[in-house]
Amino acid sequence: MLDCHLYDGDQQWQTPKIKFSFPRFLLSLPEILWSLLSYRFFMVKSFMLNFRLVSIVPATALAIAMSAASVGAQNMYNPIRLPSNNEITDTLSERDIPTGQGGFARDYVVSLQPGEHIFVDLLSDGFDTIVTLIGPNGMIIGENDDGPDGTTNSLLCTRITEGGNYIVRVRAFGEGGIGSFTLKVTRLRPI
Repeated sequence: MLDCHLYDGDQQWQTPKIKFSFPRFLLSLPEILWSLLSYRFFMVKSFMLNFRLVSIVPATALAIAMSAASVGAQNMYNPIRLPSNNEITDTLSERDIPTGQGGFARDYVVSLQPGEHIFVDLLSDGFDTIVTLIGPNGMIIGENDDGPDGTTNSLLCTRITEGGNYIVRVRAFGEGGIGSFTLKVTRLRPI
């Protein structure tokens, strides 16, 4: 039986007593000690490395999964670009963006220039409309529920101070408003 101690800095490890089942004349005592010490040192270092890997690999996998999920989420949000005439007839449905208030919203992108005066007109016979204009920085520029004509259609007027891509959000007032609508963005031109 052979009993060895391994010192590494302040740490001390004792190897288990080992019985050799092969003839002793094949290895000299220093070779036996060196092989045992090297093996023990390797096993301890390997264990510590594997322990680090065991704790690092799940964290890395989680980070990769979260970044993949965020990339997937970024690919899911694709606002619709308004056609060149800035008018579209479309349908708000349960497959659109949930608002968290029981309804749904649909977003459209429109490029606007500084100094432009715009009217955003939203008409629907199927639901009570709300139109929201969101600036390039994500801030709400304006919102309107019921227009001045006394109906549940929406009309928003504003002057653009910063150029860029704006989001025009179409949604229903209250829960469950879905149906067809017409959205029109009119740019006023000075005469």
